[in-house]
Amino acid sequence: MRNSSKVILTVSIGIGVLIGGAIYLFWYAKGYSYLSHDSKACLNCHVMREQFNSWTQASHHIVAQCNDCHLSGNILSQMKTKILNGFSHSLAFTLQNFHEPIQIKKRNRKVVESSCQNCHTPLLEASGIHGRKDMSCLGCHRQVGHLQ
Repeated sequence: MRNSSKVILTVSIGIGVLIGGAIYLFWYAKGYSYLSHDSKACLNCHVMREQFNSWTQASHHIVAQCNDCHLSGNILSQMKTKILNGFSHSLAFTLQNFHEPIQIKKRNRKVVESSCQNCHTPLLEASGIHGRKDMSCLGCHRQVGHLQ
């Protein structure tokens, strides 16, 4: 076997191992569940149990799944949020480098605020108080999504 053939074979095996490992990790971590709209996907991370349980007792659980509030905008911005959160969450949980209890980050808080406004535009337009741009929905209505 020539040297170039050995290099090609070695590189091919390495790529195959990396792809196989990535597929296995995706399956093992139930990564496919994050592509769904099912809120139970959040339970894949044991640290989310408290948030999931508080959501099931809050008023919006009847009309809104996790993705309805924690993703907003068009499909591209939703996928961007899922990718950024998926990477940062998996990295934080793997390295055990996260705050307990879980706290929403600034970027994700903006996403949730945007979701509130998108669903409640008629209410916001009809109300003088709720029409102010400087107000935070979560400031007054924090327990609508979660009872914490």
